[in-house]
Amino acid sequence: MIKLTDVHKSYTKEHETIKGVSFEVREGEIFGLLGPNGAGKTTLMQMISTLMKPTSGKIEIDGLSSDKDLLEIHRKIGFLTNEIKLDPLSTPNNLFNFFAELYDIPKEEMRERRDISFARFGISPFADKRITELSTGMKQKISIAISLIHNPPVIIFDEPTNGLDILTSKQVTDYLLELKEKGHAIILSTHIFSVAEELCDEIAILVDGKIVAQGNVDELIKQAEVDTFEQAFFKIYVENHVE
Repeated sequence: MIKLTDVHKSYTKEHETIKGVSFEVREGEIFGLLGPNGAGKTTLMQMISTLMKPTSGKIEIDGLSSDKDLLEIHRKIGFLTNEIKLDPLSTPNNLFNFFAELYDIPKEEMRERRDISFARFGISPFADKRITELSTGMKQKISIAISLIHNPPVIIFDEPTNGLDILTSKQVTDYLLELKEKGHAIILSTHIFSVAEELCDEIAILVDGKIVAQGNVDELIKQAEVDTFEQAFFKIYVENHVE
């Protein structure tokens, strides 16, 4: 569903941010990009979601090229980042209705999807409140509902639990696992070990713009010859990071 082949990104001739990244995410799989701040996770996610073009290499979504099939790709992906800013004077109801119209979702179907989504995340009591009146966690849940309004087969989440309280974070991770069971291909970036360990079928460790190790949790622990996933990450990071 998601395939990257030797992807590079340079903002200047002297500095390459992404250095030849390749991986594949299949249906019914959660693929994690794990790395510290500045490793290039957000740049990769923005390229996969077509917000940014790679300098070289190839990105495909469900067999479609990000170079030329943008409209078709946009209908197949849901992208969420904590950088998304909701209109502070709008309401959850109005925002949901607006984006449903953008995706040409019939009104009856839109109402059904809204009711299900709002009930799941506890948005319903706040549906007519202004965004500016809502908590950070509630705004994040509204963003998720809007991002997935069109039921996309490919889901791209950049730091989906960053800044959320324990209960909201649990709601989000449980929902991602449900989407995986329904066959969605999910890629998420995180710097939180527990999120990567709990959710991801495959994890790529990103250091200085390169994937330096990849596998499931047990494989990465074995590769690093340590006892825990956290220890594995730090050992792999130290061995590959250049000061």
